[in-house]
Amino acid sequence: MQLTPEHDTLRDTLQRFIDKEINPHVDEWERAEMFPAHQVFKRLGELGMLGLTKPVEDGGSGLDYSYGAVMAETLARIQCGGVPMAIGVQTDMATPALARRGSAELRQEFLAPAIRGDYVACLGVSEVGSGSDVASIKTTARRDGDDYVINGGKMWTTNGTQADFCCVLANTSEGATHRNKSLIVVPMKTKGVEVARKLRKMGMHASDTAQVHFDEVRVPQRYRIGEEGMGFIYQMEQFQIERLWGALNSVGMAQRAIDTTIDYTRERHAFGRSILDNQWVHYTLAELQTEVAALRALCWLGVEEVVAGQDATRTATMAKLKAGRLIREVADGCLQFWGGMGFVDESPISRIFRDGRLTSIGGGADEVMLQILSKFMGTFPR
Repeated sequence: MQLTPEHDTLRDTLQRFIDKEINPHVDEWERAEMFPAHQVFKRLGELGMLGLTKPVEDGGSGLDYSYGAVMAETLARIQCGGVPMAIGVQTDMATPALARRGSAELRQEFLAPAIRGDYVACLGVSEVGSGSDVASIKTTARRDGDDYVINGGKMWTTNGTQADFCCVLANTSEGATHRNKSLIVVPMKTKGVEVARKLRKMGMHASDTAQVHFDEVRVPQRYRIGEEGMGFIYQMEQFQIERLWGALNSVGMAQRAIDTTIDYTRERHAFGRSILDNQWVHYTLAELQTEVAALRALCWLGVEEVVAGQDATRTATMAKLKAGRLIREVADGCLQFWGGMGFVDESPISRIFRDGRLTSIGGGADEVMLQILSKFMGTFPR
């Protein structure tokens, strides 16, 4: 895809914001295992970054997905994985279905303030016993008059301790698991919503991740996104964008790993010369760079399909699978050249090593990606 000066302007603006207002605070946020989401999102909203692809009538810019893709890549400039992921949840994981399928009234109540950065959003899909197996979720939303009454819980909810609303996938009827679910917007301050705990993780430290319980949570049925019973389908549509976002951001993270490793090994000396001045080192980095470039091309094929209105599920799935495996290979390979410093918590490559591991799990594990691709290939058992 041929990018335009407008894409370049977007990237430059975001890079300046990251360098000035985010990266100076990342180490502090990592230690606190939390970043001030409302403060950061408000500034991003003022810059127009939270609604690049969202409808103009809701305060968005109405741009095509290529602009969102540029943002996903550029966010990897942030010197941790947790803050970009939290932003990605806001833009590409918790709000696409709301923007595409939500009523005008619902969008004005929740999407518009999310675009402005006044509201922080989270996504409630995974549960303790239902991660990648979305069809097996147990959370229910039963009709009662004009309301839904929600019971159950969600796990691994990014932004969950700070969020103003959650896009919750719940069973709204009996029957086929792919046709009995609905997406419902649930304000987090509603009676019966409890953030049970904030989860400690091996990586993505600056991002807060919650376990959430719903106990007789009552919300109006008008908070449902789109048609009842179509929630599974809508969530699969959201996954298409989420997985592309994850792959694009991993491309940027892998590139940062290579770039910082080149800088470090050029300055680090052993046996009378720099570490970089060894054929094994610069050949290895060259091979990794080639893999990153190949992944980026695959990601942008997916972007082109989305922009063209085509089904990008197959390409997004391949990109997500490759990204999860490649970021591990790149981080591990680069970390080795840092020696002892690579094993130190404070080094940037150590953080990339920890944070990048989530790519093969979140948004559908590698094994689920392989299953989806097998179905496209006609090799999955019937």
